[in-house]
Amino acid sequence: MNSTDLKSRLTFTVTVMVALTLCIAVLGMVTAFLLGLWAKEVDNAEIFSLLSPAFQTIIGGFIGLLAGVRLSHDEDK
Repeated sequence: MNSTDLKSRLTFTVTVMVALTLCIAVLGMVTAFLLGLWAKEVDNAEIFSLLSPAFQTIIGGFIGLLAGVRLSHDEDK
């Protein structure tokens, strides 16, 4: 097994793990949004003001990580 094959497998593994983690985080955030919307004791404006920055941070961080992995993979070519 040569180094480019190993690097390609590592890039694929990291990309899949990041994508799965992103999916789980997004599903958790959407579930929290939906539960908060229908809870009578929770103000909807408060739910969005608390969870929106966290949602944007998670999405932005994972997209940046995926882009960095992709760019570093193409560096050898």
